[in-house]
Amino acid sequence: MSSVTGSSDDAVRSIANVKIRGIACALPKVVSDVAELSGRFGDESIAKIMASTGIERRHVVQDECTSDLCVEAAERLLADLGIDKSSIDTLIFITQTPDYVLPATACTLQRRLGLPVTTAALDVNMGCSGYVYGLWMASAMIAGGGSRRVLLLVGDTISKLVAPGDRSVAALFGDAGSATLLDHDSTVAGAPFVLGTDGRGEKNLIVPGGGFRDRKGADGSTSEDDVRGPFDLYMNGTEIFAFTLARVPGLVRTLEKYAEEQQRPIDKYVFHQANRFMLEHLSKKTKLPAEKVVLNLQNVGNTSSASIPLALSLSANAATAVSGSTLHGQHLLAGFGVGYSWAGCIVDLDNTWISPLTLVGTDSSEA
Repeated sequence: MSSVTGSSDDAVRSIANVKIRGIACALPKVVSDVAELSGRFGDESIAKIMASTGIERRHVVQDECTSDLCVEAAERLLADLGIDKSSIDTLIFITQTPDYVLPATACTLQRRLGLPVTTAALDVNMGCSGYVYGLWMASAMIAGGGSRRVLLLVGDTISKLVAPGDRSVAALFGDAGSATLLDHDSTVAGAPFVLGTDGRGEKNLIVPGGGFRDRKGADGSTSEDDVRGPFDLYMNGTEIFAFTLARVPGLVRTLEKYAEEQQRPIDKYVFHQANRFMLEHLSKKTKLPAEKVVLNLQNVGNTSSASIPLALSLSANAATAVSGSTLHGQHLLAGFGVGYSWAGCIVDLDNTWISPLTLVGTDSSEA
């Protein structure tokens, strides 16, 4: 069951009868310390970046792809929950770093995971808001009766797009993959979603070359000698920060109003883990109690679309719990950034299973 209420700017799309059964995340084994960048950018510069972003280290892939991380997360989650793979009828893969231009990586994931050929599988190209968009898509499919059990795989390996000499992003991005299982459950109340897009922000977070508009990288608008080229990630941090503070507080207020009307107080706020400076300003502007705001990027960095499920996993202390753990309470989730795109929701995570973190690949000591 679904419904849409509210103003045209912040319409609430409520979807009921969907349960988030569990979440698992995977990280590359290789860890890169931000302090090691001092030789490239200088001690003072790196110290300022670490103090502002709150990021001290990140997990980065070597030869692995996002799909490799998501496969490991999915296998762990399905094993922990004792799920019969033949019961999964839909697979959604959300990333901006797919295996190929074509075919859809979701098709190869269906094969690698051993899901039935009756599985509907599709890719979605979304970044920072992608996890919440994925929850909305999966929930709408289940509530509408088109699916019964959805495996949502979300992640990115943005480190592959970062130019080593680009001070603005070199210390920010880590890599991660996640798996979330959603089921039909007639006892679950409506989850509110707020979604939005403003394509005017297109140029402020972009890799201009390599797509079909510019296959050869002729667009040099974001290029800078000895810093980045047309196939590298460009980020206008000032504009992204301004967009976030202008758009996200309204999203939060709309969801808080809905929660108040439904008498369902919010226990935790989990934002896209962009950087500490941004999240602290966002929390102040929305007047949120610090103890309710999750901040988990110190050791993983900004993991793009995977940052929200990874923050949930780290909050449950899954990294040190060999047997996993469970989450509880109402969680407001909000992703925002590249596009511009934003998405928020409030989900009931009572008894939602959190698998221990899985490490993938060969660490630096074994290489």
